[in-house]
Amino acid sequence: MTDSVPENTPGSPEGFVEPAGYDPNAVERKWRERWAARAANRTDIAGARRPFYALMMFPYPSAEGLHVGNLFAFTGNDIYARFQRLQGLDVFQPIGFDAFGIHSENHALKLGVHPMELIPANIANFTRQLERAGLMVDWSRTVDTTHPSYYKWTQWVFLKLLERGLAFKKKAAVNWCPNDKTVLANEQVENGRCERCGALVEQRLLEQWFFRITDYAERLLANLDTLDWSNTTKTAQRSWIGRSEGAEIRFRVLNPLEDAGSAAVHVTAEVGSGAQEIRVFTTRPDTIFGATYVVVAPEHPLLDAITSFEQRAAVSEYRARTSRQDLIARKTNKEKTGVFTGSYTVNPATGEMMPVWTADYVLMEYGTGAIMAVPGHDERDFEFATKFALPIERVVVGPGENSRTPLREAFVDDGDGRLCNSEQFNGIPVGEAKGLVTDWLESKHAAKGVVNYRLHDWCISRQRYWGPPIPVIYCDACGTVPVPEKDLPVLLPNIPDFKPDDSGVSPLARHEEWYRVPCPACGKPARRETDVSDTFLDSGWYFLRYPSVGRDDVAFDAATTKKWLPVNSYIGGNEHAVLHLLYSRFLTMVLHDAGYLEFDEPFTKFRAHGMIIRDGAKMSKSKGNVVNPDDYFDGWGADTFRTYLMFLGPFEEGGDFRDAGISGVKSFLTRLWISARDSHTNGEPDRDVMRKLHQTIRKVGEDIPKLSYNTSIAAMMECLNVVRRGERVAHRAEVEPMVQLVAPFAPHLAEELWEMLGHTRSVFDSGWPAFDAALATQDTVTIAVQVGGKTRGTVVVSPEAGEAEVLAAVMADAGIAKFITGTPKKVIFVPKRLLNVVL
Repeated sequence: MTDSVPENTPGSPEGFVEPAGYDPNAVERKWRERWAARAANRTDIAGARRPFYALMMFPYPSAEGLHVGNLFAFTGNDIYARFQRLQGLDVFQPIGFDAFGIHSENHALKLGVHPMELIPANIANFTRQLERAGLMVDWSRTVDTTHPSYYKWTQWVFLKLLERGLAFKKKAAVNWCPNDKTVLANEQVENGRCERCGALVEQRLLEQWFFRITDYAERLLANLDTLDWSNTTKTAQRSWIGRSEGAEIRFRVLNPLEDAGSAAVHVTAEVGSGAQEIRVFTTRPDTIFGATYVVVAPEHPLLDAITSFEQRAAVSEYRARTSRQDLIARKTNKEKTGVFTGSYTVNPATGEMMPVWTADYVLMEYGTGAIMAVPGHDERDFEFATKFALPIERVVVGPGENSRTPLREAFVDDGDGRLCNSEQFNGIPVGEAKGLVTDWLESKHAAKGVVNYRLHDWCISRQRYWGPPIPVIYCDACGTVPVPEKDLPVLLPNIPDFKPDDSGVSPLARHEEWYRVPCPACGKPARRETDVSDTFLDSGWYFLRYPSVGRDDVAFDAATTKKWLPVNSYIGGNEHAVLHLLYSRFLTMVLHDAGYLEFDEPFTKFRAHGMIIRDGAKMSKSKGNVVNPDDYFDGWGADTFRTYLMFLGPFEEGGDFRDAGISGVKSFLTRLWISARDSHTNGEPDRDVMRKLHQTIRKVGEDIPKLSYNTSIAAMMECLNVVRRGERVAHRAEVEPMVQLVAPFAPHLAEELWEMLGHTRSVFDSGWPAFDAALATQDTVTIAVQVGGKTRGTVVVSPEAGEAEVLAAVMADAGIAKFITGTPKKVIFVPKRLLNVVL
């Protein structure tokens, strides 16, 4: 019987001759039904003795169905979870659906379908596809963020933060998409346009609810050192939190009505507590002697107060023009613009007067919303000063320079720099001068040393319909009143007109019958908050809910949570390396501090998976290169598709999906089926084969915990080649452990072969095969054999084998020897690696 496999067209293996009895679709259907009937994947949450929580990031259930990228991630997690089960652990692998948010709402608007109808259909389709993929998911504990039984507790989490003073409302500048009619995070703006629809983004001032995540900045940063996470993820979080040490310097503002003569009497005065002042954060207090002007952001709260009467019209027009830009554009815009406010401030180091400007390159979201401009040593300040003819002073010199060396551009390469033109600090190295200058300014009551963070408070308000209503009521008598916990959930009403408008308020604000309610404190007429919360709040705590699904009285049971959390292993996409993970960590810390959790970090181990591309290009519907998993399930079977995805490349890097490659994986699984079906128990297994088998058991057992799935599959393929070398029939002892090794990758096939070999229990309850250390010792090497330039197989020989010995082994292998017709013209031998027979 032959087990060669012809090439196939994508999703349709025409001409593929299956071995007798092997019908992938029938085998997979059988085991899906059997797993469901036996509740094989349902975890005994209460009775588990060795709990292991293996979590994948839950998906957004799009109308298009399961994407191959989803399946790549879920399969990788499933392999790891199944491997842990084979180690004897009680594995819990749940899944749910992150179904609120603008994606769902926009798609519903596009189709003319209400999201309350669309989302359940999408979830049903996703569930069907996920079940077909053979995931070891406990479907009894799924969550849907749009269901009241879930978002009741999302609202409860909000109330816990409100109780602790960590939820607050303020007016803030936000990115506004005029097409989607909603606020966008900075990360959702690309080149000044909305990443979703491409519309030019504007800036608006809106009343928003925020979470005070900045209170946890230092803890969020420090704890990263304790986590077993991908280095790239930890680096991204450190950068996002953005800790920097410096000084907050106080610049006394002169009265706009004072002229230069009357102001002169003030310029040598120390900054007093009663003076109006601009506070500036800088990481370079050492350059204070080079500060020649001050700039405040157009949104700065002091701007109106410090603008002179003559400059009010210009400042007002400039502020209006700036508001039409998004925050990202302001950060990246090369052209410097600004307006003089008409006011002056005093440099506390020199006593000199400095003009105060407003400019869009200064942002309220960083530091204090104001800067001291040192054009001699900052590129943006240099460009601004050059354009507006403002003074430029050198206060740092590099090697070979002096205080009179002209500045043709900002001098920023100051690693070896020393101060100049800085009075008593001249000649002091920059690194040393920072602290000395800060101390000196502190002694003058003009500054204090501070730590600043790039991290900003988390804006959770969304002026859309499809989300959990924020559980707050406004009463003229009582003020802001939290919805009592007994009244949760605040149900999202089913309204037909859910399309947002340009007013900046939620569609819920159009429904008085919903938002007009009595105050829970005094009973007088009041109104509900009409904003809904950010979907990151939904996903910021979902991992806590899974083990306690079914409990209607608590968000998460204390004893169950203590037993199962923190999550042992979390796998997800790098696109969530910052915000989702950061917000989840923050909420966990808050709930820990409130006494609800005994841990303050949610995920003990996190690994980010890579991205799948197709034929060298990113997948997109416009390119017509999207992989539909259903087509491949139908044509090749889920086991082949799963294994091929993992074979594409390193799991943490991703790979290039090419249809031509899948037939090789199908051939491997087919040959394993044949080997198990035809295996015998006569005599003893071949020692060389057993040596290779035990080496493979060791390697696969080492590679799977490292998520090195592609090398695990390669090792199993290589081992099977040795098992079947010369088309030999395998001994059962040679093939049975192979079934256990392949089980995490091809679970349906493994279950069928395990049963075929006479076992009555699931292969996943059989344990991981042990290897004999003596047999696993590498005292042989595998040599690739090419004949006429084509690889025809491999031979296993001792590491010291020479050309003649290897050639003899080749000729003794009927499967390779048949390709050598006539006397070889030439033999090329690379020791321990390759033998090439040239005909």
